[in-house]
Amino acid sequence: MTDFHFELLNSASTARRGRLHTKHGIIDTPTFMPVGTAGTVKAMFPESVKATGAQIILGNTYHLMLRPSAKQVKALGGLQKMMNWDGPILTDSGGYQVMSLAKLRKITEQGVTFNSHIDGSKHLLSPETSIAIQHDLNATITMAFDECTPYPASYQQAEQSMQLSMRWAERSKQAFIERKGYGIFGIMQGGMFADLRKISAQMLCDIGFDGYAIGGLAVGEPKEEMLAMLEIACPLLPIQSPRYLMGVGKPTDLLDGIARGVDMFDCVMPTRSGRNGQAFTDLGAVNIRNQRFREDSAPLMEDCPCPACKNYSRAYLHHLVKSGEILASMLLSWHNIQFYQTLMQKARIAIESNCYTEFHQSFLNDYETS
Repeated sequence: MTDFHFELLNSASTARRGRLHTKHGIIDTPTFMPVGTAGTVKAMFPESVKATGAQIILGNTYHLMLRPSAKQVKALGGLQKMMNWDGPILTDSGGYQVMSLAKLRKITEQGVTFNSHIDGSKHLLSPETSIAIQHDLNATITMAFDECTPYPASYQQAEQSMQLSMRWAERSKQAFIERKGYGIFGIMQGGMFADLRKISAQMLCDIGFDGYAIGGLAVGEPKEEMLAMLEIACPLLPIQSPRYLMGVGKPTDLLDGIARGVDMFDCVMPTRSGRNGQAFTDLGAVNIRNQRFREDSAPLMEDCPCPACKNYSRAYLHHLVKSGEILASMLLSWHNIQFYQTLMQKARIAIESNCYTEFHQSFLNDYETS
């Protein structure tokens, strides 16, 4: 059985090419993880997700504990078996969703008591319960339970939040049941304060995790602040461990993150955009609802292998979106996930060829930010 471990295969400046070995398969990095919050990547079959080249997907503790429940997922054989995905799955600890979705939440040292946004029922998420739920879900990668520091936050707020997250990180690690091929990631916090980020990184390293996430970014701060903090945060983390930037983002954000040493990303953007008629291309994002596509017989992208591009015209996709057809969401979501996976593949090749800086700049030159 495979040990959970990370191989750093090559570097091009601070961009990294690696390989993460897990019980459920190998993950080539840098990688983008499609989000399957409730046990499904929206509007896509698991087979379709795999066809794009995705090697790992996300599930979410908060949503799955509420519906259908961790116990039911376990009874059905875990997330992999339940949703017919045989690859690795990373589960978010639920900390962010508790803060953003739950009603009547109360934070104490023990954890977070909250009322479900679905039916108002009362629940407790603590480091111990979050880790236990992720165990029942059969998460390949478990995330430590943390408090996502909001933006903006004062120094005092960021420090208190970070220290609480670090105490919860230690409890999360203690609650985690070690199994061959499974891993647990700690989450760095500290807001926009470099010294707090350094303290957080040191505390996480002292606890000892299999990988390290950079939390509290992409929460509303200007992109320049996010990138500046990444330049500070990444070198603070162990070289021989994977680094995961949570909740990011646009194609340009991914490449900017890779340039600063990030290995793993996730975001709802490609599928959410697909459901709203937006498609990503090498020349920028396009709104297929636009009237200019009404009679456009060309494919969405000439060299894209997804069914939307291989089998259908822009005019047909425009018609599907304007008609509110479910097929529009399916085809555009598939295309967007394919676009992200192809972008990651190109990034890996560029790092292997020691030309990532040139590849990154060339993409930015062609891409029109919306």
